[in-house]
Amino acid sequence: MMRIILPLVVCALVSPTLSAAPLNYNIATDATVIGLSWNGLGDTPSQAKLGGVTGEVTLDPARDYNDSIRVKIPVTSLTASNSLLTYQLKSSLFFDAMRYPLIIFTSTRVVEKGEGRFRIFGLLQVKDVQRPVILEATLEDRGGTSAAENELAMRATTTISRAAFHMDRLAVLVDDKITIRIDIQAQQVPGELAGGP
Repeated sequence: MMRIILPLVVCALVSPTLSAAPLNYNIATDATVIGLSWNGLGDTPSQAKLGGVTGEVTLDPARDYNDSIRVKIPVTSLTASNSLLTYQLKSSLFFDAMRYPLIIFTSTRVVEKGEGRFRIFGLLQVKDVQRPVILEATLEDRGGTSAAENELAMRATTTISRAAFHMDRLAVLVDDKITIRIDIQAQQVPGELAGGP
């Protein structure tokens, strides 16, 4: 009899962890921004931003190796400090938006570091090049029972070499290092909200 009861007690104790399902979020396009910054001639700082971001975030409270992030960024959304720089960045000198309309990031591993900090490993595709990148991120999960409360905010940064993505033109005028700042807002998939079907 004890051989039957003991496994049942163990299952009852651990079942909340086992039954915790991954949480799926859709990126809130209107509230998500990607910022780029670099130094130009004479260490003059320059910036640009991208919008129109779409994608999904999956967080598994029990198993962080199941966490995933996939983001698509339309290059046509890029705007810089002036119209000439915006044109140049979208042109074949840099992003070549006509031939390569999307920048894509897909995570390969999300590692929790504690206190809302994460290290995100993934693949960044710019133009016809895909390279591994590492993002340092902070995550704020606003859990709750209403749609407004079931949101998360993620902020992440990384630095890439533009030459590594075949954007090495004007090397004398523009620094090779580009810092990327990501501010993602996402909402939990409606059908998965607490109390949902």
